[in-house]
Amino acid sequence: MHAQPTALARLRALALSPAQIYPLVLVQLGALWLIVGTGAAVRLTDSGLGCRHWPGCEAGHPLPAKNAHAFVEFGNRLVGGVTIAVALLAWLAVRRVPGLPRFVRRVALAIFLGTLAQAPIGLLAIATDLRWPIVMVHLLLSIALLAGATILVLEIRAAVVGRIDPLVPPELRRLGLAFAAAGFVLIVSGSLATASGPHSGGGAANKIGRLGRLAPFVYAHAMIVGIFLLTFLFSLGYLAARRDRAPRLFKLGAAVFVLLLVQMGLGELQWRTHLPWGLVLAHVFLAATVWVGTVALATLFFRPNVDFADR
Repeated sequence: MHAQPTALARLRALALSPAQIYPLVLVQLGALWLIVGTGAAVRLTDSGLGCRHWPGCEAGHPLPAKNAHAFVEFGNRLVGGVTIAVALLAWLAVRRVPGLPRFVRRVALAIFLGTLAQAPIGLLAIATDLRWPIVMVHLLLSIALLAGATILVLEIRAAVVGRIDPLVPPELRRLGLAFAAAGFVLIVSGSLATASGPHSGGGAANKIGRLGRLAPFVYAHAMIVGIFLLTFLFSLGYLAARRDRAPRLFKLGAAVFVLLLVQMGLGELQWRTHLPWGLVLAHVFLAATVWVGTVALATLFFRPNVDFADR
């Protein structure tokens, strides 16, 4: 007589399809995009010290009870907790999909570990009274995780719809890496500009140590915008000239370019209106969106989904 398999054995034998986990990795991408904005809201509204303890808001009081700053900070923590849970589920789900490349599982694991690492980094930011280097690391890790989640979504989607050989030549693929790298440097320069401006930290903002004078960092940021725009336009021009071969790649590139123009206009507007936090928050959300589009386009240069070759 054969023993009935245990629940643990059935769980270990569970196999999922790419189509089944695709919504989950999309949710993960959305959560990581959202937390970039909620983290920025904490910084921009000077709410970073709204809760001085962790994981509760204040000693003996797990929930916020003081003021709006405490609710903003605690809300970001809740979003972070949900994001960690979703990242854990996504990693476990990816492990149960047979036939995926090994690096896909590693990306899923890296995303989970990165989201988990955000908790102690956030605690360190509070312990150091929101010093700009710690706050900046907090943001840039979120940006890196957002890139990983974008790649993961495209890999799972490719497992659903199929993949084809690259649609663009090697030189354009290298250019894709260049504009993705320039996009990340652009975000770094924007973070440095923020660290030197009126929203460098949170809580008692007038006492927060800043990086330096704002103007030089803003001008450097503008120069990097130009470099990113130049590399991106070269790529978009190539896609436009050959859009009959990869029309959806061209449409994606054009959409990212439109968002980039809006982002540049918003950046100019916030500078001329002396950096009101609402406009800066919109700038951050849009920057995260442009970043997702940039990483997606560069990834699809190398590993396109089959439907991107539809005519």
